[in-house]
Amino acid sequence: MPEKIDFSKIRFLICDPNALSLTMLGDILSMLGANYVRRVNDFEKAMGVLKEGNIDIVITEYDLPVEGGNKLCDYIRNDPASRDRLMPVIMLTARSEEQYVIEARDHGVNEFVAKPYTVDSLYKRLSSVIAYPRPFISAPGYFGPDRRRKQMPFNGKERRGVDPNAKPS
Repeated sequence: MPEKIDFSKIRFLICDPNALSLTMLGDILSMLGANYVRRVNDFEKAMGVLKEGNIDIVITEYDLPVEGGNKLCDYIRNDPASRDRLMPVIMLTARSEEQYVIEARDHGVNEFVAKPYTVDSLYKRLSSVIAYPRPFISAPGYFGPDRRRKQMPFNGKERRGVDPNAKPS
């Protein structure tokens, strides 16, 4: 495990319609030291908890009853009523095909974990959003974590209007 994270003060919201998955994930978070884990099984209940506040990290299934996990992420990132637009969101789902990963990424999910998962793979994603959060990007049609993970030098023609390699003056 890459980092030693103190989960005791982090408040989690986990959303999964499968009772066994919900219990197992809650138990894993408790085993890692989490003291505050809210568990809900559908979109509406998740929205109710988010509107109350007091949540630091959301872990959601892609397929939630009523609306999906991507819609939940849309609310967090883009709704004026959202209490924390920068809240880390981890998508934990069996829908691991590329189209679902891209769709979740484009809705502003910070990390994606495919089921079945290991405690180690979940811990790495949690460490990533807690210890190494990516900067957020606000662009037309997108607000969320920077989708680029690698910082690589680029020697081609700059077409974005701003040179990402420019030194601040």
